[in-house]
Amino acid sequence: MKIKIITPTPFGPVVLIWSRVNRKVKVIRILLSRPDLSAEDQLTNSYPHYAVSSCGKIDSLSAKIRDFLEGKDVKFSLDVVALDSCPPFQKAVLRAEHQIPRGKVSTYKLIARYLGKENGARAVGNALAKNPFPIIIPCHRAIRSDGYLGGFQGGMDMKQVLLENEGVHFDVKGRVIVPRFHYD
Repeated sequence: MKIKIITPTPFGPVVLIWSRVNRKVKVIRILLSRPDLSAEDQLTNSYPHYAVSSCGKIDSLSAKIRDFLEGKDVKFSLDVVALDSCPPFQKAVLRAEHQIPRGKVSTYKLIARYLGKENGARAVGNALAKNPFPIIIPCHRAIRSDGYLGGFQGGMDMKQVLLENEGVHFDVKGRVIVPRFHYD
């Protein structure tokens, strides 16, 4: 397992945990800094003897992540993540979430319905809460049915800023203003 620390970003450090799988570079996990704990501190807590390492693909991906966090329009491929390490339902949720375009949002309930799990909104929320690839799989684009944000690994402020960077608007109560949800 190899580590790449992306710094600076507007939201603090971001950590890529990566490896070579069948001679292909794959991201195993992405750690976002949270309001209460930086990504570097999370890394130190979980992997106290880590070593920083990179390669051309990881450097390129790191630059794209930094650009995205700065508000630029960046598209990410699922080819770079170790999606096969996720359980089948989570993998389906992550694929559905990855299909939500920039500037659009969906709800946990609509994603569940899209996946054929009519009463699976909570399960979708749990799968996204454990998303090992935030940013590459844009879980910030899933919100509650009432228009409020729901959770996000990087914190609520980061989720709102990421959506605002994509052109999503909010009302005075902090609810997303959207004419139509993706998957509706």
